[in-house]
Amino acid sequence: MSTTWTPDSWRNKPAKQLPAYKDEAALADTEQRLAKLPPLVFAGEARNLRKQLAEVCEGKGFLLQGGDCAESFAEFGADKIRDTFRVLLQMSVVMTFAGSVPVVKMGRMAGQFAKPRSSDHETQDDVTLPSYRGDIINSLDFTAEAREPNPERMIQSYYQAAATLNLLRAFAQGGYADLHRVHGWNLDFVNDSPLTERYEQLAAEIAQSLSFMSACGITGDKTPELLRQTEFYTCHEALLLPYEQALTRVDSTTGKWYDCSAHFVWIGARTHQTDGAQVEFARGIHNPIGMKVSPDVDRDSLLKLIDILNPHNDPGRLTLIARMGADKVEDKLPPLLRAVKEEGRKVVWSCDPMHGNIVKADSGYKTRRFNDIMREIKGFFAAHRAEGTHPGGIHLELTGQDVTECTGGAHKIDDADLSSRYHTHCDPRLNANQALELAFLVADELKSMGKPGLNAQVAAAE
Repeated sequence: MSTTWTPDSWRNKPAKQLPAYKDEAALADTEQRLAKLPPLVFAGEARNLRKQLAEVCEGKGFLLQGGDCAESFAEFGADKIRDTFRVLLQMSVVMTFAGSVPVVKMGRMAGQFAKPRSSDHETQDDVTLPSYRGDIINSLDFTAEAREPNPERMIQSYYQAAATLNLLRAFAQGGYADLHRVHGWNLDFVNDSPLTERYEQLAAEIAQSLSFMSACGITGDKTPELLRQTEFYTCHEALLLPYEQALTRVDSTTGKWYDCSAHFVWIGARTHQTDGAQVEFARGIHNPIGMKVSPDVDRDSLLKLIDILNPHNDPGRLTLIARMGADKVEDKLPPLLRAVKEEGRKVVWSCDPMHGNIVKADSGYKTRRFNDIMREIKGFFAAHRAEGTHPGGIHLELTGQDVTECTGGAHKIDDADLSSRYHTHCDPRLNANQALELAFLVADELKSMGKPGLNAQVAAAE
């Protein structure tokens, strides 16, 4: 691979999952307009995230990524942003106390508009139209006009992302993230859950720790940066490369290129070809980046991709997001963990238990079973336990709203319930109760691993 990289060098590579815009002049005009707009995030924020992910890579932290399968224009609103932010905060507090390590929080928000599809076209009642690829590209409505890719949608996506980020920063820094407030929300969940007894002990431990901190004079008024504020980052798949390129800027302090559409972007399982456009784009930006790892990836291909995307083997640069499926994780993941460990590659390993576990319910709805999601997470932790590596995080599709899209969980959503509140534009999401229940179950896994930071120090001493 040539070492020469520019923000547009991806255009010389085979590109998958990109829409075919009919009006190339309109596309070029949109890209030029986007390139003149202010960055959505800043290079310094991305560098800070990279440092935190380096700590996760060393076994001294845990990564939580979550949010919509695909953001939409129709469902955009302050309440929806707040509810997703809130459930991610709740999950992070539970896992922080269970694992005794910091949790790096990232929302699939403010940019997760584009979706890869298994087919370029969709047929309904003998009518065939282009597939829906996310609101940044076309509309979900099944008409020829709606399904035609429209570059102007990138501009609308930019402004929606800007408004989302503005609200997220206010929530993160303005007191909404106060630990006592978040713990109170968790207590409400514990009291209302059918699994109350299982969660009461951890909730009591959190309350005891907060009381001890208050007794020591560590309060929100005296140390707002510890108790009343939090760091929150955004992420999305780097799929629609014209949009990503237009928001890629040179950092004035370092002279390096950063994709300022998000703090963190990842390459999907359908677009991680070593000579592909998405890999070419991602290798040149200095954001922390991720890559989905499917059960079809073999040892040599994975190592080659790691070397392309993280040639200097910098911790925190690359996160590998395993999405194996509950039935394959225990077979397919360990050899990859072993290979990466043996070759000394420094990566964060995260678990995406969503994309390998999609099923079609008898009712016809696409869904995911809560038990399958947890089986994959348990298999992920078991594989790391066996290989002596660090399970670095989880990557979830979720919402803070009371939807019925995934079956199972303590409230026992079944196939018959799916039609009542099935709102997703693409893949099914965990609702707020299911997401928080999962956090308590992940907390059990973190406890079983022991304290990751201590384990890493012991391993280094050996």
